[in-house]
Amino acid sequence: MSRTFPAHVDVAIVGSGPCGAAYARILSEQRPDLRLATFEAGPLLADPPGSHVKNITDDAERRRAQLRSQGPVPAPADGRLARPGTFLLPDGYQNPGEDGLPGAAMSSNVGGMGAHWTAACPRPGGSERIPFVPGLDDLLTEAERLLGVDAHAFDDAPFAAEVRKRLGDALDAGRPDHRRVQPMPLAVRRHDDGRVTWSGADVVYGEVTRNNERHTLFPEALVTRVLAENGTVSGIVVRDLGDGGEHRIDADRVVVAADALRTPQLLWASGVRPSALGRYLNDQPQIVHAVRLRDVDTPRARSGGSGDGPDITRHSGVSWVPFTDDEPFHGQVMQLDASPVALAGDDMPAPGSIVGLGWFCAKDVQSEDRVSFDDTRTDGYGMPAMCVHYRLTELDRTRLDAARTAVCRVAEALGDPLDDSPRTLTLGASLHYQGTVRMGADDDGTCVCDPTGEVWDLPGLYVAGNGVIPTATACNPTLTSVALAVAGARRIARTLPNRGH
Repeated sequence: MSRTFPAHVDVAIVGSGPCGAAYARILSEQRPDLRLATFEAGPLLADPPGSHVKNITDDAERRRAQLRSQGPVPAPADGRLARPGTFLLPDGYQNPGEDGLPGAAMSSNVGGMGAHWTAACPRPGGSERIPFVPGLDDLLTEAERLLGVDAHAFDDAPFAAEVRKRLGDALDAGRPDHRRVQPMPLAVRRHDDGRVTWSGADVVYGEVTRNNERHTLFPEALVTRVLAENGTVSGIVVRDLGDGGEHRIDADRVVVAADALRTPQLLWASGVRPSALGRYLNDQPQIVHAVRLRDVDTPRARSGGSGDGPDITRHSGVSWVPFTDDEPFHGQVMQLDASPVALAGDDMPAPGSIVGLGWFCAKDVQSEDRVSFDDTRTDGYGMPAMCVHYRLTELDRTRLDAARTAVCRVAEALGDPLDDSPRTLTLGASLHYQGTVRMGADDDGTCVCDPTGEVWDLPGLYVAGNGVIPTATACNPTLTSVALAVAGARRIARTLPNRGH
C-alpha cells in the first residue's frame, strides 16, 4: 500500500471486493509483467487486506471494523435496518407508486461486501445459467479455487445429516440428482483444530497477489471518473480521501468492480451511458422462517452429542435447496446457535436443533427496474445521487406465494415453527443486486458489456461484479460473478502486449 499514486499502470482496478481481487489474482498469475493498481474508496480493516470480519476474534475490534465499513455519512434515522458493516441509501430508494428497494445497502472497505458476506457459493442451474458464456462450468470451478469453496466443512455439525434427510424426503422427488438437497458449498476453511475461517477478498488475492511487487492497493482512494481518448479507455481520475487531492492515472485497461449500484454510477459520472446502464436491476425477494427440530432433543443431544464434532457455530450445518425452473427459488437452510425468537421458560434447545429457512426468489427481470443518477445532486462521496425505480410484477408475487408454500412444507417436515407464518423481508435485504451492467451475446441495446465484461461502447473498459449477471437468479451470486471476472481477466492477460520485466 502506498499514497504515492503512479502516473501510469497497465490495469487499473476499481474496487477490492472478490471480483476486483479475482482480476488482480489472475493477472498476477498469468501476467506478472503487468503493473496493476487497485483503488478502494473504503478503509483498510485488517491484515491481510480484504479479510472477512468474522475472522476478527475480538468482539470490540470486529465491531469497529464493521462501523468503519458503513460509509461516509451517518445512518438515516428512519427505522430501516441495515446489517452490520453496511449502509443504506439515505433517499431515492422508493418512488411513489413503486415497491422500491428500502433495504438496498452497500459497504465501503477493502474487501467490499466480501468482508461481510455469508460465504455461500452455490452453482447456478437451469435458467439461472448464462447460456452464451463459453466454458461456464470451467470458470465456476476456477472461481471455487479462488474463493476456497468447501461443500463439506460442516458435515459433522449436530443434526446436519438429519436436516438434509428430512429436506430431501420433502423436496427431492422429481429433481435431477445434481439439484437435490445437499450441503451448501461455502467459502470457508476448516482447520485441524476445528476452527473455521471465512473467505474474504484476502483469500481471492492469495499470496501470489500479495507478493506481486507490481500490484499496489490504494485504500481510501475514490475513483471519480473513467477517462477515454480516441474511442478507447485511457485512464482514471482518483480522489485521495485523506487529503482531497485529485490524481490522473493513465491506464491501458480499466476494470470497474464496485457493486451493482456504484459501478453504473461511476460509468454515468464518466459520460459512459449506454441505454441499458442501470437497467434490469434484479434483487431477490426473500422469505424467512424458523423451526425447532422435532424428535431430536435428547439429553445426549443437549450435551453436544458424541463430543467428537466441532462446537456449533452460527453457520454450522448449512444445507442447500437448489433452484429449479419448476420451483424458481433457492433455499438456504442454516442451523443456528440460538433461537431467533424467545422460547418459553427454561426450554433450552439442543445445539443445532434451531433451523433458519431462507428462500430467495428469482425476479421477473424487466428494463423498467433500474437505478438512475442525478447530475444535480450528489451522494456522501460527491458522486451523482442514486434513484431506484423498482416494482414487483404479478409473476413476482406469484413466486413469493409459491415460496411461502414451499417454506411451510419444509417447516412441517423439519419440526415445529417458531412463528405463526413465514416473513417476507424488506426488498433489497438480499444484498444480491444484479443486472445493472449486464452482459449480453450481442450489442443489441439490452446490455452494457460482452461475455468477457468489456463494455461495448468503450474498448478497454471492463465491468465486473454481480451487476454483470443478466439472468434471473435465485442463488447467491458471488461464485458466478467471480467466475465471470476470471473470464475478463484472462482476456486482458491474452490481449495486452508483453511488457517484459
